Amino acid sequence: MARELLKIRGITDLPHSEPGMRIGLFGGSFNPPHQGHRMVSRQALKRLDLDAVWWLVTPGNPLKDFTELAPLKNRVLAARQLVDHPRVKITGFEASRGFRFTYDTLGFLRRTLPERKFVWIMGADSFVSFHLWEHWRRIASLMPLAIYARPGSSRLAPFSKAAIALARYRIKEKDATILPSMPAPAWVYLNGMMSSLSSKDIRKSQKFSINPKKSGHTLV
Repeated sequence: MARELLKIRGITDLPHSEPGMRIGLFGGSFNPPHQGHRMVSRQALKRLDLDAVWWLVTPGNPLKDFTELAPLKNRVLAARQLVDHPRVKITGFEASRGFRFTYDTLGFLRRTLPERKFVWIMGADSFVSFHLWEHWRRIASLMPLAIYARPGSSRLAPFSKAAIALARYRIKEKDATILPSMPAPAWVYLNGMMSSLSSKDIRKSQKFSINPKKSGHTLV
């Protein structure tokens, strides 16, 4: 069942793009956004030779607890305060379409913007549980996947259920720049700089709230 539609000008708009652009899609709750997210974006731009990275700030992850979820507008604005790269765009557009699952989002983008070369970016920690996502095999068939190393998950991810099922579609890390031009299914595992920051740990560290007028998040 679709969510109630939420449209906020400047928050739920789809970023501008041109045919042929190589775009990384980095989805998450970003509750709060932090330097680890920023680092992955910069690494993806470089390692995958992308024209842009879009942060897709979800209205709510079906696999996560909603009780501590800050309002969508606050999370989008906090992310924009944190990110200072002209090729990284932040949007909460999923809310304007009522999408619940990643599969719905990616399918919409493929249909609406067929001439763009999309790559789905996810952390190794998410890839470990990827087989629990709704229509995960279809997601892998919609667009290439770039899996970025995460502390504590790097050893598990290459042997996860999804990794085993998709093993024959994995490309070598040295060939990562060709991934956006490849037909799905295709995926790459990217090693590199890692951050131990976790949105969950930040929320637990003190009483937490996102203040869009501050940089990133505020602990009060």
